Amino acid sequence: MIILGIDPGIATTGYGVIRKIGSQKTKNRKSLKCLEYGCIKTDPKLAASERLKKIHKKLTELITQHHPSILAVESLFFFKNLKTAIPVSQAKGVILLAAAQKKIPVVEFTPLQIKMVITGYGRAEKKQVQKKIKTLLKLKELPRPDDAADALAVALCYTILKKR
Repeated sequence: MIILGIDPGIATTGYGVIRKIGSQKTKNRKSLKCLEYGCIKTDPKLAASERLKKIHKKLTELITQHHPSILAVESLFFFKNLKTAIPVSQAKGVILLAAAQKKIPVVEFTPLQIKMVITGYGRAEKKQVQKKIKTLLKLKELPRPDDAADALAVALCYTILKKR
């Protein structure tokens, strides 16, 4: 099973692709492998429509390349600034559209859920989450930038909560 994790944003959308092999049903020890992670960055000088188009295009390319079984996305549940909430919601909209166009199921997790599942503490610092990601995925270094690490955490959250 391949899981595509997404941390939505208009300026930077983080993504992380994880492959999970084995399951509790087959009594094999599950194995997790990080296939790819990074960020889709957009230029603030571009019109919002062009920025959203770029996010959609790159996400569609990632889906075509990796053929994920599921798309796990960080849900938007609280924003201090309405100016930030609207563009991030628009980015999330094109992310959901890309998944729907490719008929990929979508699951959402709040940041609190993700931190709780990954570290056991819902108020964990980013560094704690990154260290746990590094351990779980056997990475050589902490995943960076933060948006990409967050996307890997979303994907890992799915693998841990949805034991298949």
